[in-house]
Amino acid sequence: MEYYTTFFVFLSFAFIYTLTISGRRNSRLPPGPYPFPIIGNLLQVGNKPHHSLAILSKRYGPFMSLMLGSKTTIVISSPDMAKEFFHTNDQSFSGRFITEAIRAVDHAKFSLVFSQAGDQWRRLRRITKEYMFSVRCLDNSELLRQEKVRELLDHVNRCSTDEKAVNIGAATFTTILNIFSTFIFSLDFSQYDSVSSQEFKDTVWALMEYSGKANLADFFPILKPLDPQGIVRDGSVHMKKLLAIFSKLIDQRLQTKLSSSSYDGVLSTDNDVLDVLLNLKHKNESEFSQDLLGHFFVDLFVAGTDTTSSTVEWAMTELIRNPDKMATARSELVKLMQYDKRSLEERDITQLPYLRAVIKETFRLHPPVPFLVPHEAIHDVEVHGFVVPKNAQILCNVWAMGRDPNIWSDPETFMPERFLDVEIDYKGQDFDLIPFGTGRRICPGLNIAHRMLHIILGSLIHKFDWKLEGDMRAQDIDMGEKFGITLQKIIPLMAIPIKL
Repeated sequence: MEYYTTFFVFLSFAFIYTLTISGRRNSRLPPGPYPFPIIGNLLQVGNKPHHSLAILSKRYGPFMSLMLGSKTTIVISSPDMAKEFFHTNDQSFSGRFITEAIRAVDHAKFSLVFSQAGDQWRRLRRITKEYMFSVRCLDNSELLRQEKVRELLDHVNRCSTDEKAVNIGAATFTTILNIFSTFIFSLDFSQYDSVSSQEFKDTVWALMEYSGKANLADFFPILKPLDPQGIVRDGSVHMKKLLAIFSKLIDQRLQTKLSSSSYDGVLSTDNDVLDVLLNLKHKNESEFSQDLLGHFFVDLFVAGTDTTSSTVEWAMTELIRNPDKMATARSELVKLMQYDKRSLEERDITQLPYLRAVIKETFRLHPPVPFLVPHEAIHDVEVHGFVVPKNAQILCNVWAMGRDPNIWSDPETFMPERFLDVEIDYKGQDFDLIPFGTGRRICPGLNIAHRMLHIILGSLIHKFDWKLEGDMRAQDIDMGEKFGITLQKIIPLMAIPIKL
């Protein structure tokens, strides 16, 4: 991390900080490593915090406290502790730890993901539940997703004909981006083999990276006006870029409707999500401003595209590295659809237990958000005889939980079979596997992500076999991660499709 580059800034605060630390040992905080003067435990976190905190939890337990600069941080890394925090004490820990990067251009003020659990947050949650991701809404929009998956398969088929490698993550990202953009705006945001998709992906990843990057100003509030690492400045550039795109689309739609000869005071019938939201805004301007719309779309696109596409990429990586697992998953698909030539449909998901197990195993080994979105205690809470203080940041290390040998046998091995004989899902009730979170802050897009993941991954392995470029062996695939809020592969998965 970049702490030492500005270390001299903190020396003048050593005395005050030392007083703070001396009080810490007498507090009722959970156990944890003793903090260094001024910087606390920052140097023990490193650039792969999900790894380093997993190692520390083996020594101090699954309920651990650290001082990150002047910020008290609680790390939980077991299903029992996750249940204690997000089920038993769900409301008390329903706050959000807001980084300075998230405060850029007032995003925290409007965000569904990062706003506190108040009236506005409840309105936004209701909108996603009633008008976007309910079973009825998703059933009604299934043909749209089928069309976009067909376009993905057409792209892969062209690459197969040309014996050209497919960038799995980028191609999947384009598919999901167009699913969301058509669902919300009735237009595609990108085309395959174009730079536009990569530009949007780069912008989304930059926001994820800046939001998850260790920022000195988050740990030492006195540095906030200085923005010493430029995280807020640079993050604002990318945030404004997305907001400008959405603002333009909203303005264009409003102008089209208001200039329509059939306009009679009602904006329109509901043709897509933007129509629905503009009509809600028209009914109650004070509760649903245009600024709120723009930030709402940022949340939907950033959270919905990157996490899902990276999960497909990790799943494909593991299947290529484990050809016997790929063969088992493909055999299940072929058996289900052996009597017709139709494409995979969402109704088929319940009849594909091995494919579902592949997705679960991918979530176990490669959770898209390794700490979930950080929570914050809204008041002092006593847990197992210790006190979690008000405003403490709470990190749930689901990455560590997925690799805990006390929970999983052979935890480093990709083994979808482990999920075939047990009833475990990832919808928030089984605390062994909570990649989407749990409780009142569970990801509102879980249902659509569930459908997209299975249909996209299933279609890619049903229609095509895959080989690596050159003489590269599957076991030599680079599995390195880069950490932001999400985990991505450092080196993208490139594979040549072979039509079956």
